[in-house]
Amino acid sequence: MVKDDQTVIEEFNELVNMDSGELEAWLKEEDSAGAGWKKADETGETIGHESGRMIVEILKRNPSRDSEKYDEEDIPHMRKVVAYCKRHLAQEGKAKQDPDSKSAKSLKNWGHNPQKA
Repeated sequence: MVKDDQTVIEEFNELVNMDSGELEAWLKEEDSAGAGWKKADETGETIGHESGRMIVEILKRNPSRDSEKYDEEDIPHMRKVVAYCKRHLAQEGKAKQDPDSKSAKSLKNWGHNPQKA
């Protein structure tokens, strides 16, 4: 069953626990670039790193995370972020225990710092 947009927004606001500045700074670090699956193009960027850049833009447009101020085109990516974070948090206990694990780094690319949770 597909979640309604309001549920996606609420879960996004809960799971993305980094603000745009924190996430933007993280994405500039070398550890960020190496975490996750590479996209199927010549850029070499990972899927999670690209997602992080999109999350930064969403958060910059709506820094207060007001559910009424997200754009309609933000919702599909927010839905992906929620699904990714929930799936990996359920599978990866190591992310919280080891901030240097690939799981923790990958989750940070998706806007969730397991050390803050």
